[in-house]
Amino acid sequence: MRTFDFAPLYRSTVGFDRLFEMLDDTGRLEPTPNWPPYNIERIGDQYRITMAIAGFSSDEIELTQHENTLIVVGRRAPEPEGTQVLHHGIATRAFKQSFNLADHVKVKGASLHNGLLTVDLVREVPEELKPRRIEIATGGPRSVAPDNTFQIDHDAKASKVA
Repeated sequence: MRTFDFAPLYRSTVGFDRLFEMLDDTGRLEPTPNWPPYNIERIGDQYRITMAIAGFSSDEIELTQHENTLIVVGRRAPEPEGTQVLHHGIATRAFKQSFNLADHVKVKGASLHNGLLTVDLVREVPEELKPRRIEIATGGPRSVAPDNTFQIDHDAKASKVA
């Protein structure tokens, strides 16, 4: 059940459809898994996700970015034949964790060190989407052609009065 009505915001916003869809979907999705534990840090224009995945090797972790979603999947390889675990205290259950990324956020790199998976993200806004100054032409109602010549007369027949 949705507790917020975003309809009034649609009148005064343009291009935020994806944001409102994400907010609407939060009520419909299943609860976010709390394992493995993770941190999200912001470092200037970059972000870092650090996940505590002790007991997993880099071969058992799959990292995928599909459009604006980062998916981290961990599947533990079975114990070698003949190994008997007397006490199983390290959590090695399979997991799937997904993160919604903002537009133009890309995975820069990932590393696994001392049981911590670190995923570095960076926001790379394309040059054509960055703000740019738009020059305003002056000089009255006449239109200026690209070569700075003025259009003085258009169709002479259309301007004659019958």
